[in-house]
Order: sequence, then C-alpha cells, then structure tokens
Amino acid sequence: MIFILDLVKIETTCSLESFRKFIIISTCRSFIPESYLHDFEVFPEREDGPGAIYIEAADKVTLKKIREMTFVNAKEILGIIYSSKSGNTQLKWRQTRRRSGKVQGNASPNALVNLVEAGVLSQEWVDEYLRTSQAQSQGHGEQTKTMAEPESQENTAPPA
Repeated sequence: MIFILDLVKIETTCSLESFRKFIIISTCRSFIPESYLHDFEVFPEREDGPGAIYIEAADKVTLKKIREMTFVNAKEILGIIYSSKSGNTQLKWRQTRRRSGKVQGNASPNALVNLVEAGVLSQEWVDEYLRTSQAQSQGHGEQTKTMAEPESQENTAPPA
C-alpha cells in the first residue's frame, strides 16, 4: 500500500540551533563553508520571492553571498521566516526564551524528513502522525493534517 502524505501543519517547540540546522539541510548543505556550518551565529538568508528566508535579529551582519544564499552573522534572534522554493513549506520560528522557540506552519513530506534530521521533530512523532493519518483515511476517508509535538518534549541540539 502506498500512502501519500499531504502538507502537515506543524506546531512544536525547538532550539534555535535545530531550526538553523533544518534551514541548512533544506537549502545549502552541499555548499555552505565548513566554518559557517559550525558557527551557531551564521544563518543562510534568501531574497524575497519563492524560497525566501529571513532572519529577524537585533544585530545582523552580512558575511558572504554564495549562489542564491546570503550568509549572515546574527545575534539575539527574534524570529525566522522560512519558505521553500516550491512554496509547499512555510514555517516560522519565534523566540520564546533565549535560544528556544516555537515553530509553526505547513511542511511538505520532504521538509518533514529534514525536520527530523535536524532534530526539530522526532522520528516517533512522524511515525505516530503517519499511523494516525493512515487510520483516519482508511476509517473516514479524510486525513487530519495537524499534530503538535508535546511541549514537554522540546528537542535540543547536542552541545558542540
């Protein structure tokens, strides 16, 4: 049986570093300079239009432009707006305290894979979502597209 997954409404908490890692995995993993990859204050941004990524920060300095990405050094991040080039994934990270925040929006199946790899969502959460959606589609002919990871299970990146 093939199970087609629609867009998933995401609402969860995660660390700033996990969301930063998600953006890098989704956009520039193959060409980000190694020094930028390991610097937790460096974020990729992309101009307005399809696939725009914007970092809202108290202090932000442009470092270098590579391909369509502009790498910035940002401190005191207040929020991040991420949209995929396809337009299917639209996510916002908003600071709730220091380097923790809340992620909200819609994610494509490909983005779900990247969210798990980055530690924003757990594999268990996705597995449960698939089980629930599959059961609902078989029983009711509909899918519920919203699930939130429990607030108490905040995912954080391991210390560097």
